Amino acid sequence: MMSVDMKIYRHTVSRQGKAPEDSEDRVLYLARTTGVLRARDVAAHGVYRTALSRLCRGGKLKRTGRGLYVLPGADVTEHHALVEVSKRVPRGIVCLLSALRFHGLTTQSPSEVWLAIDVKARKPRIGKPALRIARFSGKALEYGVEEHRIEGVTVRVTSPAKTVADCFKYRNKIGLDVALEALKDYRRARKSMDDLWKAAEVCRVAAVMRPYLEAIQ
Repeated sequence: MMSVDMKIYRHTVSRQGKAPEDSEDRVLYLARTTGVLRARDVAAHGVYRTALSRLCRGGKLKRTGRGLYVLPGADVTEHHALVEVSKRVPRGIVCLLSALRFHGLTTQSPSEVWLAIDVKARKPRIGKPALRIARFSGKALEYGVEEHRIEGVTVRVTSPAKTVADCFKYRNKIGLDVALEALKDYRRARKSMDDLWKAAEVCRVAAVMRPYLEAIQ
């Protein structure tokens, strides 16, 4: 299946004209268009991967991870690990502790990227960044997913409300104290309580969350 970023690339080419014919120029064009370039994207456009090595040696391209490249001076943000994971697992959804960190709902800084995938999906094997996999199914996987453009890459992240509800659902895995901190920060940020209750119902934790919400109101 074509990634979202490659669709954006092809749309850009269709609007601005043909991509450069020279192999190295084509790679640089792809890097400018997609933000973070995968080696497989280069191969898909008929360019030998040796072009990547030549560009790296010449200082025109920078390797940020296994099979991932950016232009020198590219705006690498604090969320770069999420970008790398999203390029490698485009159907994955950043969730739980990593989503809390992204939305500013925790003081913790997880050393792994928490990623939600379908309960039947094959576990990704990407080495680095390290992953913590959570398996969701049905509406629990599809509900409350936001798309953010980071470093030119589309990153899928659970919404603040869905993230808090997920934390209560997975409280035995991440700790009730983390879920409570997230709930307090969500309330302090004056985010929508209606959204939170909808997410809690989807995750089937409304009854669990109710006494904690009443206690902090």
